[in-house]
Amino acid sequence: MTRGGGDRGPALGLIEWLRPGEHARAEAICDDLDALGVRHLRTHVSWADWHTTEGQDWYAWLLPYLGRRVELLPCFMYTPPSLGLAPHTASPPRDPKAYADFLDLIITRFGDHFDWVELWNEPNNLLDWNWRLDPGWQCFAAMIRGAAHWARQRGKRTLLGGMAPIDPGWLDQIARLGALADIDAVGVHGFPETWDTDADTWPEHIDAIRAVLDRHGLDPAVWITEAGYSTWRYDESRQIDVLLSLLQAPAERVYWYSGHDLHPEVCHQAGFHQDERHYHFGLKTADGAPKLLYRLWAERGLAGVRRFQDRAERLAAPVHRRRPRPAEPRSGRRGTALVTGGCGFVGTNLAARLLADGRDVLVLDNLCRPGAEANLEWLAECAGGRPRVAIVDLRDVHLLRDAVARADSIFHLAAQVAVTTSLADPAADFGINAGGTLALLEAARCCGRRPRFIYTSTNKVYGALDDLALQRRGQRWEPADAALCARGIGEERPLQFCSPYGCSKGAADQYVLDFGRTYGLPTLVLRMSCIYGPHQNGNEDQGWVAHFMRRTLDREPVTLYGDGAQVRDLLYVDDLVDALLRAEAAAGDLPPAAYNLGGGADRAASLLEVLETFARLGLAPPAPAFADWRPGDQRWYVTDTRRFCRDTGWEPRYRLDQGLRLLAAWLAAGVRPPMGASDPGPLYRLGALT
Repeated sequence: MTRGGGDRGPALGLIEWLRPGEHARAEAICDDLDALGVRHLRTHVSWADWHTTEGQDWYAWLLPYLGRRVELLPCFMYTPPSLGLAPHTASPPRDPKAYADFLDLIITRFGDHFDWVELWNEPNNLLDWNWRLDPGWQCFAAMIRGAAHWARQRGKRTLLGGMAPIDPGWLDQIARLGALADIDAVGVHGFPETWDTDADTWPEHIDAIRAVLDRHGLDPAVWITEAGYSTWRYDESRQIDVLLSLLQAPAERVYWYSGHDLHPEVCHQAGFHQDERHYHFGLKTADGAPKLLYRLWAERGLAGVRRFQDRAERLAAPVHRRRPRPAEPRSGRRGTALVTGGCGFVGTNLAARLLADGRDVLVLDNLCRPGAEANLEWLAECAGGRPRVAIVDLRDVHLLRDAVARADSIFHLAAQVAVTTSLADPAADFGINAGGTLALLEAARCCGRRPRFIYTSTNKVYGALDDLALQRRGQRWEPADAALCARGIGEERPLQFCSPYGCSKGAADQYVLDFGRTYGLPTLVLRMSCIYGPHQNGNEDQGWVAHFMRRTLDREPVTLYGDGAQVRDLLYVDDLVDALLRAEAAAGDLPPAAYNLGGGADRAASLLEVLETFARLGLAPPAPAFADWRPGDQRWYVTDTRRFCRDTGWEPRYRLDQGLRLLAAWLAAGVRPPMGASDPGPLYRLGALT
């Protein structure tokens, strides 16, 4: 058998442990394999489950189904408690031959659906094989020796279950007991930066295993049958590094663990959340949301993943888990601007403007939101590789402090941004928006300087505004109070948090103001209304203007939640960037304060009126469908911007029709506005659309 993976690297497979009854999950993982262009799947066949009431029906469905869709590697493991030396699944069986009999039964019934059999899993791990009941590994060796011999007689190739940790001494013992005579491949497992802390590389590990095999005159292949990286610290980009390193290993085949995160309500064999790392190995979350590696892999292939990571590494600003010495701003230059969420919609536009102005910019983003990776690449391209990037989550406190230590101004834009998401997972919403903001403030407080801190809050801190007397006028709701209708909602409006999103953003809003008052940080809060413009990857949950525009351009239906007459004031993103820079300049001169920021009454429109504006631009918006109101939705919200205008000198410049033209051009033609551009020009004409 050829050693190593050849010139193109090892064959790549995926691992997913499937439990009885998980038919939909089995189908989903096969769909994911198709999307990723992967053919190999490793899963377990539980000897213990076979002896349950549902086990035989389950495998009678699962093995043929998987065999039709993938190249299947079944891993045979878990002793039925009734057959063990002790009544648990990690126990050695009382009769080692019973394991070979089980393999023979499965091969007889389902052997047409696989070519290889894997004999146990992690046999040097107490959770999978209780070697305290088998001192010297005599029972294990006898069990494997008999099973491997019989599987070969039945025409199957044999794989010794992977060691975890990699232990050449253990393999030497198994070889001396004669268990490897009929083994075609030896498996090893590794979890760099998750559990494995040694400095050995994959080539060093595999060389050590091959040295043992050579001493015994054996020549099986060495496979990496399980390797992965847990994103329990919200660092999805590290999965990419570990996978790409794995693909350089001198192994014939490697398997990545895993397809989906373990569901939080499932008990891992190590215990229910005894070790949180076990729950976050997936390429997707437990509810099916793709992580960064999955998105890149599915969209661009592994070659595209490598190109993205090469570019990200060139932009990377080093961050460490020890506190660095705070850097001093360069003489004669404005200091470094830290933009959290700098690869999001607003953050990308702000970072572009700062870079165009010659600023030093540190972009901080965890890249978890679809489209963030494309925004990062656009920034790098337009800025000639000048932005420095820290791929960090707000909840990783230690790395956050490292990034903040470099900053003289902090524009805090990173957030969980959707009300609907907050309703589905309020704890995560709170951890990101409130907890993440507090962590950032603490880092700013302790960094040895007083960075200006500008926070983008939301009009949702004012609640549903259901106390306002409204009346329907044509296509829109308006206040019965004509003065209120003309000026909008001012900062004197009492806070009323409604929805988990409103609570988390409101709590963060108040923490920012309090840190300004209590610790003397120069802080300002901007409670934003509806922002729109290029780099907005809108969907039904957030970014509705871009979502409506995209659906219109793609000639797809639009759903309005409520009656469509709800009114928002719309602000083009370049105007918001102007406001953020005005706020930065004023921070420190102004006391800590919150300002309402939006397009104002002159740029207010209902959802139905926005669709009508699309039509006036020469587009053809679809006839909308309607659905129930969403919790906490405001029927009317228009911003009173007078206080911010007075204190900073800011004024919005873009009319609604101008801004929508720019957004349409960006969406329709892939046009990227030049960095720092503030006025529409020929680049943005809609001739191709009209």
